[in-house]
Amino acid sequence: MDNPLEKVIETKVCDYAKSKGMLAYKFTSPNRAAVPDRMFITEGFVFFIEFKRLGKRPTPQQTREIDRLTNHGMAAFVIDNIEDGKKLIDDISSKNANT
Repeated sequence: MDNPLEKVIETKVCDYAKSKGMLAYKFTSPNRAAVPDRMFITEGFVFFIEFKRLGKRPTPQQTREIDRLTNHGMAAFVIDNIEDGKKLIDDISSKNANT
């Protein structure tokens, strides 16, 4: 699968995160459109991921919400492929294991 659908990337990365002991919640917010797709929780650390197809960028509204989160000290990422998603999960897992 050279260019999997966004939902395939999201599912694979979420399954991987769960295999590492993370919680992966579908994130929606009433009265606030364009929030990131998922909220992940691990060892007291919360971060958000907006999933896209390979090469696709967030909409201006999604970028605004990601900026809003990061400006409030939250970690938020845009992931457009399974490999980068798994690497992010590994990086966060190892970072939290060393704290």
